[in-house]
Amino acid sequence: MKLQRKNRLRATALGALAVSGALVLTACGSDNNSGGDTGGSGGETKAASNVKCDGAKGQLRASGSSAQKNAMDLWVKDYMAACSGVEINYNSSSSGEGIVAFNQGTVGFAGSDSALKPEEVADSKKICKTGQGINLPMVGGPIAVGFHLEGVDSLTLDAPTLAKIFDTKIKKWNDEAIAKLNPGAKLPDKAIQPFHRSEDSGTTQNLGKYLAATAPSDWKYEAEKKWPAPGGQAASGSSGVATQVKAVDGSIGYFELSYAASQKITTVDINTGGAAPVKASSENASKAIAAAKIKGTGKDLALDLDYTTKAEGAYPLVLVTYEVVCDTGNKADTLGTVKSFLTYTASAEGQKLLTEAGYAPIPEAINTKVRETVSSLS
Repeated sequence: MKLQRKNRLRATALGALAVSGALVLTACGSDNNSGGDTGGSGGETKAASNVKCDGAKGQLRASGSSAQKNAMDLWVKDYMAACSGVEINYNSSSSGEGIVAFNQGTVGFAGSDSALKPEEVADSKKICKTGQGINLPMVGGPIAVGFHLEGVDSLTLDAPTLAKIFDTKIKKWNDEAIAKLNPGAKLPDKAIQPFHRSEDSGTTQNLGKYLAATAPSDWKYEAEKKWPAPGGQAASGSSGVATQVKAVDGSIGYFELSYAASQKITTVDINTGGAAPVKASSENASKAIAAAKIKGTGKDLALDLDYTTKAEGAYPLVLVTYEVVCDTGNKADTLGTVKSFLTYTASAEGQKLLTEAGYAPIPEAINTKVRETVSSLS
């Protein structure tokens, strides 16, 4: 079983790389996964053992966060192998586009790396009819800061330095601030080429929240989904940013750890002010996410993350991707499939896949409430 899973993950990474190349060429910024090709295993798919297909039928369309694409690829493949005749089509575009699609009623659920804003909740009531949109935390993980610098295979940065780099205030790799954090490193006199997301992105917003919380004197921008700072270069989707960083010497960018892993991109260790710099890993992200508090009310499970943590081994630059659904008033023709699919993704088996794919499972205390909420959707 472990060998099959590793093979499937390796193939998923290759599929993600191929899609990334297509994104750069077409600048379309979206991927679909459905049918038999959700990451390209090239072999037989083994159905997940605990999927309950009761009420699931037909096609379910969803869209949003590209941060969770690699997790969604695995979930969709396993789920569809278990539930014959059901098709899950997840369009990996961006959090912003996913929320728009949800509030237009064109998808059964949306993926978003940021919780719904009050105005978005208000808009959702037109679609949910008897209820409103709610946030269900489903995927956690580190936002990796990846870099490509020939001759340098290890790099430590802190929040103020990251803020100045992405704000193009630090322009060279041998800048004194970077050198101070990396004694002994042979940093070249080379221009820094920062890459950011071109479209509205929850990953961008979470990076902004981190920088605003940890380097307020160096990052003066509001934490919004649209990239706020001048300069730098834009690419579509997390896969697009990762592809550019992989290709361009002197580059730096931000994306989910799974993209760094699939494209073999070296990631920055973050100096939090704790005992030692912290690596971007699923385990270290879990330590930070475990301290999150639920700030949503009623069935809404939006989380409050602590970006300023200095806990040993806690990687602070994290995000949580939510699946956005109606608490009540879901469309009758897709409700059964939405509940069946999200019951699987929130299950112990579904969450276990996250670690194997470079993400972090949602802490059990929170995930228990997610399962209860999914079962109550109507």
